Amino acid sequence: SYDEFLIGLRGTLNAARQVYVDKAFAKMDKDGSGSVTLDDIKGVYTASKHPKVISGEKTEEQVFTEFLGNLEPGAKDGIVTKEEFDRYYADLSASIDTDEYFGQMMTAAWKL
Repeated sequence: SYDEFLIGLRGTLNAARQVYVDKAFAKMDKDGSGSVTLDDIKGVYTASKHPKVISGEKTEEQVFTEFLGNLEPGAKDGIVTKEEFDRYYADLSASIDTDEYFGQMMTAAWKL
């Protein structure tokens, strides 16, 4: 796939980007369990402001579940491990050219 190609060219997360990913994960993983569940995401992500919730197309629960599912590769068990979270952001990182922009994106998305 295109994403795999980019990762092959750029490699995995470098140390500067990993710091942002670690901070974002720690923000969600309030209990320090090393994994994130639907309840953890509900404490950080505001689904009521999602455009599809506002329009009535989806419920907040559907948005939370979809969000969690996007972070999980392969089989969806409703639990995102640190490794899965890192892998998701390594894939995303491969399409972002600079560390500065990656940091800005993570800071804005996770309010770091």
